[in-house]
Amino acid sequence: MRKKLPLHLHNFIGGSPQEAASGRRSVVTSPGDGREIATVPDSGAEEVDQAVAAAQRAFKTWSQTTPRQRQAALLALADVLQAHDDELAELEALDAGKPISVVRPEELEHGIDNLRFFAGAARLLEGRAAGEYMPGRTSWIRREPVGVVGGIAPWNYPILMALWKLGPAIAAGNTVVLKPAPSTPVTTLRMAELAADIFPPGVLNVITGGDEAGQAIVKDPRIAMVSLTGSVETGKWIARTAADTLKRVHLELGGNAPVIVFDDVDLHDVLPKIAAVGYYNAGQDCTAATRVIASAKRYDDIVAGLAEQAKGLVLGDVLSPRTTMGPVNSAGQLQRITGFLDRLDAGSEVVTGGGRLPVDGFYLEPTVVSAGDPAAEIVQKEIFGPVMTVQRFADEEQALQWANSTSYGLSASVWTNDVKRALRVSRALQFGVVWINDHMSQVSEMPHGGIKDSGYGKDLSMYAVEEYTTVKHVMAAWED
Repeated sequence: MRKKLPLHLHNFIGGSPQEAASGRRSVVTSPGDGREIATVPDSGAEEVDQAVAAAQRAFKTWSQTTPRQRQAALLALADVLQAHDDELAELEALDAGKPISVVRPEELEHGIDNLRFFAGAARLLEGRAAGEYMPGRTSWIRREPVGVVGGIAPWNYPILMALWKLGPAIAAGNTVVLKPAPSTPVTTLRMAELAADIFPPGVLNVITGGDEAGQAIVKDPRIAMVSLTGSVETGKWIARTAADTLKRVHLELGGNAPVIVFDDVDLHDVLPKIAAVGYYNAGQDCTAATRVIASAKRYDDIVAGLAEQAKGLVLGDVLSPRTTMGPVNSAGQLQRITGFLDRLDAGSEVVTGGGRLPVDGFYLEPTVVSAGDPAAEIVQKEIFGPVMTVQRFADEEQALQWANSTSYGLSASVWTNDVKRALRVSRALQFGVVWINDHMSQVSEMPHGGIKDSGYGKDLSMYAVEEYTTVKHVMAAWED
């Protein structure tokens, strides 16, 4: 660790560190062992007001910067995060309960690459073709920043989701008020410290706090857009509340990804891949491959194979390079997950796992459940933990029916060596992202986002940058 724990961190408002006006502070502990790793301000409406005012002042000049200037700032942020990746990886591992062996290569590197992509995207925003669509008049399209953006990030990917929000917003010329989750604010605040000399004061503001701060962001009429990654319930509340000020809303909400496995695949190759993305981040991922829909011919082999993969995971100290799965985020999250297992329907059975480890921290054994009823709670609801369910399907039609039966629509995958079937099934799956013989792979150039209860709007790609812009038609008359 580059800095001695616990850290004493501050809000970052208008280019400088600040305490909450009330003086209240919250303790941040590691879900891996309960150790105190930081104290942070417990902010409320007053701090939101200050941050929005700073962002509004900064917007007047930042929105007039050239794409080249915004690119340079985002590249500088990427470089400084790269230079401090050891420190950030360790803080993220402790703060979010992630094995350090995956934080740097899987999340920090991905986030830094996202920044560099958005830096380039800042110089590629363009309108449609200009032309004369009426006699004597020329029309063209401008893409302009929306204004002050309120970003609310989740606890499962603290720094990565922060970068997913600020990258496209700043690239498009907006200013940002960013609120990390109360339980995982450390790396986002540290990022703000590292960015202090990169952006003009007020372009990037970070405040910590709970519901009071989050609600103040959503209700503030000066904020032009709210971007949330979070629960369906929170997303629906934000959509309703944002209607009062008609602000734009970008929502990436829950998921319950179906993973359709046909009988023509090589299970020795496929099952390790599915298990890896089912148990990644202890299953706390909206795209996690936790709902397996398996061919009847291979069902028993798939259940047994996934159970074997689960038993091979190493739980323990998140700073150990040997650890392959960490704890869940909190005691409340652990109770929520085990509640699904306690309420199993009569047709479902725990094949392996399901027990809590007798150690400090919120560890749950990686679990495989043989699921019977496709309408069962454990199949239909997002568990958001290290629990994989496996259903037995009879034919392609049934597999698709079960896959699409959920209220979520974020991601899905189909595993088959039949090209025609892969194309047919991928087209029929009602999800915003579909993988063929893969799951959870993401690149900066391609969009990520869902439909139905999984929300609307895209992260990553040029589509994300466009989310943070408004389209203006300008028409000039040059003859009577």
